Amino acid sequence: MNSWREWIKKLETYKYPLLIILIGIFLLLPTREEKTEAAVTAEKALEEVLADSSGVGKVRVLVSEKGAVVVCEGAENAAVRLDILRAVGSYTGLGSDKITILRMSSLKGR
Repeated sequence: MNSWREWIKKLETYKYPLLIILIGIFLLLPTREEKTEAAVTAEKALEEVLADSSGVGKVRVLVSEKGAVVVCEGAENAAVRLDILRAVGSYTGLGSDKITILRMSSLKGR
């Protein structure tokens, strides 16, 4: 029992540095990103605009703070990819390095 008291007394002298270290660890832990209703609505609006664009075809959009992914039927056409890149960049404010455009699989119905 005496050793516990000594150990706790030693911790008392370092309580503030230990507290700062613990807070730092909690701040570094990854957080789960929940999509808000506004984010889902924004994705749907972007999907509608892109679907109405010439050559895009069917389209799906996923947007987060870290980047955006667009999957569409017309992704094999370079001009369509550039139009999508510009539209998503303008709408989200993301740079072209944060936007990925993928071709939609023709096997989706399987």
